[in-house]
Amino acid sequence: MIWDTKVIVYPEGDFIEIERDLRMNELVDINGNPLRPPLPDPRVIVYRVYRKSTSDTNNGPVIRYYLEQLSLSETESISIH
Repeated sequence: MIWDTKVIVYPEGDFIEIERDLRMNELVDINGNPLRPPLPDPRVIVYRVYRKSTSDTNNGPVIRYYLEQLSLSETESISIH
């Protein structure tokens, strides 16, 4: 059986498999779940999808979404004050 494997890659190089597709520049939490501005608290860890790559394996394509962590000032700018 062939299926798509979706993986998020954290800035440190760690990765986890996820079930849904992500969009470029989408804001996500530490588990890859979407976040919608405004954020309730600026101390939330927020990542942005900045790169996507696909590679083929015997079991099907692997889609990797690379994340970058937003700084506190960036998080504060999209939070409720």
